[in-house]
Amino acid sequence: MAGTQDEPIDQPYGRAGGGGLKVEVHGLDVIGDAERKGRPRQLFWPWFGANVSILGLSYGSFALGFGVSFWQAVAAGLAGILFSFLLCGFVALAGKRGSAPTMVLSRAAFGVRGNRLPSAISWLLTVGWETVLTALATLATATVFDRLGWGGGTPTKLAALVVVTLLIIAGGVMGFDVIMRMQTVITVVTGALTVVYIFLVAGHIHWDAVAAIPAGPPQAFIGALVFMMTGFGLGWVNAAADYSRYLPRRSSGAGVVGWTTFGASLAPVVLLIFGLLLAGSSKGLNEAIAADPIGALTTVLPTWFLIPFAAVAVLGLVGGAVLDIYSSGLALLAAGLRAPRYVAALIDGVLMVAGTVYIVFFGGTFLGQFIGFLTTLGVPIAAWCGVMLADVALRRRDYDEADLYRPAGRYGDVPLTPVAVVVVATAIGWGLVTNTSASWLGWQGYLLGPLGLGGTSGSWAFANLGVLVALVLGFAATLLARRVHVRAQEDLPSTGPDAEPAGARP
Repeated sequence: MAGTQDEPIDQPYGRAGGGGLKVEVHGLDVIGDAERKGRPRQLFWPWFGANVSILGLSYGSFALGFGVSFWQAVAAGLAGILFSFLLCGFVALAGKRGSAPTMVLSRAAFGVRGNRLPSAISWLLTVGWETVLTALATLATATVFDRLGWGGGTPTKLAALVVVTLLIIAGGVMGFDVIMRMQTVITVVTGALTVVYIFLVAGHIHWDAVAAIPAGPPQAFIGALVFMMTGFGLGWVNAAADYSRYLPRRSSGAGVVGWTTFGASLAPVVLLIFGLLLAGSSKGLNEAIAADPIGALTTVLPTWFLIPFAAVAVLGLVGGAVLDIYSSGLALLAAGLRAPRYVAALIDGVLMVAGTVYIVFFGGTFLGQFIGFLTTLGVPIAAWCGVMLADVALRRRDYDEADLYRPAGRYGDVPLTPVAVVVVATAIGWGLVTNTSASWLGWQGYLLGPLGLGGTSGSWAFANLGVLVALVLGFAATLLARRVHVRAQEDLPSTGPDAEPAGARP
């Protein structure tokens, strides 16, 4: 499926360059059977490497911040992490069926050009989070160097920023094969060093203090549950098929779902539980983590382990950012950019560096404001996820590859129903969430009062029901409204991969 100069986004099969590691030139095109390789269990490496970040320990403090007990936080964390990554597993199943990036397969539900709306939202979310991860990695390095007395000022931050961004951008530009190798290394190194970290700080756990934390009301439990969902799996659903698309068609669907869910969930579950024990053992440490999620974790370490800790922190954050920049480049293409994939990744890398420089050197309170904005995007992503999951569930056949690129094909151009579902579900969802991280988002929560939930200062204000509501509405509305339409699509004869020249694809 060779591209043309007018349409460079659909690259020829194969890779650029000669010998050794090569730049992946696949963009939005379908991966040919000759290049599909591997087994579902290999999905463990990228997903574990992307979620083994030491930041997972800090989520223990974040969860307790909702006013719940240790056991409530464990239940909310396990349910939120496992369920949200299970959603990623089901979206990853579409990658095996269609061999295309997530935001191309989304065209089956939203139409070829109608899909540009969720693609743009996906791009904003992934670029935003890769920027936050890069900033946290830079600041973590400066914190460690400061504790060691080696300086933690501007020169240290600049050096850390250069190293971190080179790793992330190199992975994003090089593409799939390099990312899989990087994530394998990151998994082994960070996994081993994290075990050492846990062993070294285990003495700071005091079960009596943890057990004495009082239980919270149901609203607090739901708030912690939704926070875990949005902080983990719902932040990855829009990229979940980007790696499974390389698997052979005969690969086990259960294996794709299972290995994606297991690989992504394993580290966060372990880190969360240990983080809960640490934060619950010391009020001072809990408050410090809330203010400085990475730096506070160094205060309980012996000096000799600070350098290995920096490696754990940086590599874990880099692992997540590498997957983000790869998928953000694909989302940018799906949103309408006409360029090769590696150019899109470079563009996102430039934006990531600019955002990181602002956060690290000029941002002040900007990081909290920015995270508030990204959390807000969790509502439309949840609505998109509901639509996408219902569409995957309704389909009995593999995607028609050619029609994923043809506005006149079976998937249509701009079908109104799925677009309307996302818009309506998002409007309702934003009315049921509040966001204290960003003052300019104070308009949210406008439905909490009219629905008798106590308004923006009531007991349901921080339960963030809007994320769950958007997800359920997107799924249920699509399941009910699109069943007949999907059946009609699948009854049409296959157009075949060569129905239209790739150069004519949007």
